[in-house]
Amino acid sequence: MISIPVHISVRGKTALPSYAYPGDAGFDLVAAIDKPLTIYPGNRAVIQTGIKVAIPDGYELQIRSRSGMTKDYGIIVANSPGTIDSGYRGEIGVIVANIDEFDSFTVQPGMKIAQGVISPIVQAEFIKVDDLGETERGEGGFGSSGV
Repeated sequence: MISIPVHISVRGKTALPSYAYPGDAGFDLVAAIDKPLTIYPGNRAVIQTGIKVAIPDGYELQIRSRSGMTKDYGIIVANSPGTIDSGYRGEIGVIVANIDEFDSFTVQPGMKIAQGVISPIVQAEFIKVDDLGETERGEGGFGSSGV
């Protein structure tokens, strides 16, 4: 496992993010809100986390849904994975959506709402060409590999 230092600033009494178990890829992000916030079916909201981070160059912070929240309540990170670039220094907000058809969900202060994963990035060097070459798949798109 690789470990990199990440500088972090927290608002108020917000706790530092932590990994639930040794070897976990994702660390918990919590709702740094003052009062409960209800998200109705089909709606979304931005939940502040109370943290700002300085992600090292060459890395990104990916914001992902928590599997249990999705399975049990239909709460997802709407733009999953959301990306926090190394140059961003503002507070991290998580866009959550309620995809449950019938039930609303109330986010409580301090509740785990998402997970963050630090991941290395690779930037492409785009080279314009006239021909991309042939492959077995070719231009087969959606559904081209069958059901």
